[in-house]
This record gives sequence, C-alpha cells and structure tokens, in this order.
Amino acid sequence: MQMLNNGGSQCSATPDVCKVPTPAGPVPTPFPNLGTTQMADPGGLVRKVLVVNMPALNLMSKITLTNGDQAGSTGGVVSNRIMGQVQFLVGSSKVMVGGKPALRVGAQTGQNGAPANAVGSVVSPSQTKVMVMS
Repeated sequence: MQMLNNGGSQCSATPDVCKVPTPAGPVPTPFPNLGTTQMADPGGLVRKVLVVNMPALNLMSKITLTNGDQAGSTGGVVSNRIMGQVQFLVGSSKVMVGGKPALRVGAQTGQNGAPANAVGSVVSPSQTKVMVMS
C-alpha cells in the first residue's frame, strides 16, 4: 500500500452518528466523516523524511479537522464533538518513520474526536511512488 504524506490522502468513516437538534430534542443521525492529510497537525509531521517532496506521517500524526457531520451540531453520540480530529490506530509493523510506525493506505482510523465517534480507514493515496507492504 502507498505510504502517507502530507499531500492529501483521504480518510473516511461512516456512520459518524451525531445528534441533530430538533424541537422535540436531539435526534441521532448518521453522517459521513471525512478528513484529509493536508489538514494534519504540523507538529505531528515527520519533516526529516520526505515522501514525494512532502513530509511523511507516522502513527503519532493527527488530522485536526474533519468534515461531513456539521449538521449534527449537538455533537457525536460518543465524543460530543463535530468536525473532530482523526487519530491513526494502526501503522506498519516493519517500517518506522521518525521512530514510530509508518502509515499507509488502508490504515485504521478513529474519527471525530477522542474517544472516537466513528472508526474508519485511509481510503485514497496522496502519492503512488513509495510503497509500504507490511
């Protein structure tokens, strides 16, 4: 699978169940939750390792902002947040970047806050040249 960098991989989690305000009270409603590595916290990037001229990501990297669940403005049923962060849950077992496991397409994610309101994965690559196989 392709290694992740700061160039724009897409993370997706569905359903991200958030509470939508109504006159009768909040109603739990499923939404998609999407994050992109372009929104990764700059402090979590591995700047000494460039993958196709962009900083690499490792297991400690976090995406600070997600989209798709804004209508559930009362917050997620688990995290009580909307547009919360993405945490990477699983990295490579053999490749280390910046002393932590490297990330690749297919990596499991926890999305919309901590604790995670939805579990998803990395669904698209940001580059196609550097591969991490395990």
